[in-house]
Amino acid sequence: MASFEMGPAILFCPADRPDRYAKALERADAVIIDLEDAVAEENKPAARQALVESRLDPRRTIVRVNPVGSTHFAADLAAVEQTGYRTLMLAKAQTPEDLAALIGYEVVALCETALGVLNAPQIAACENTVALMWGAEDLVASLGGSSSRTTAGGYRDIACHARSRLLLAAGAHRKVAVDSVYLDIPDHAGLLEEARDAAASGFGAKASIHPGQMPVIRQAFTPDTEQVKRAARLLAAAENASGVFTFEGQMVDKPLLRHARTILARNRQDGD
Repeated sequence: MASFEMGPAILFCPADRPDRYAKALERADAVIIDLEDAVAEENKPAARQALVESRLDPRRTIVRVNPVGSTHFAADLAAVEQTGYRTLMLAKAQTPEDLAALIGYEVVALCETALGVLNAPQIAACENTVALMWGAEDLVASLGGSSSRTTAGGYRDIACHARSRLLLAAGAHRKVAVDSVYLDIPDHAGLLEEARDAAASGFGAKASIHPGQMPVIRQAFTPDTEQVKRAARLLAAAENASGVFTFEGQMVDKPLLRHARTILARNRQDGD
């Protein structure tokens, strides 16, 4: 199964708005054509037809399908089969058996229920899973809660736990982790802080709901000039050192060298 190379700025687009498909892909690194929550029940047949008639770049397109077992799942798959898109986002992925229903596709497993988060390690281990994403609001709703964030804007403890568990599950199985959306659209400062934390923690991408968030997410995932220069200096110094050594007042061991390589890799990716 191929690795997941979309991102870091991934944009949701309602499947029943084909007039927005190309515009979304122009603004984003990848687009998620959404057949699930973004589309009202009565519009789902038209949304599927719009998907079938679309001609986006499959290498930068994800289709979010409704959950396995839902009344719309089979019809979603039938529509996707008529397209060239082969990367799916499975809404409310909960068990490895759910992933088995999508053999032949590369799957971004969206863990957004209590069961899905608890089973994240087993879902990440599935051969056709190429990435994992978590969903904050659906998760809290599945627990009977009302909001994933406190009045101060930060995540509640349960959301932080789910975010960390998904990241660990993805990392343990060498899959990409995609951070959840930031719903406060005008708050670019808050988005930048959260996206920077995602990048620094190990997430490979962040999903979003508005094209105006794309530049902010890219900025967060792009190392600044000083970070790049310091990483290059550190790796150069490591060539003449053995074992643990001191660099610019900091103790350096293998994990820090891996951090430096990650910074340079992200910088090269941004340059490409």
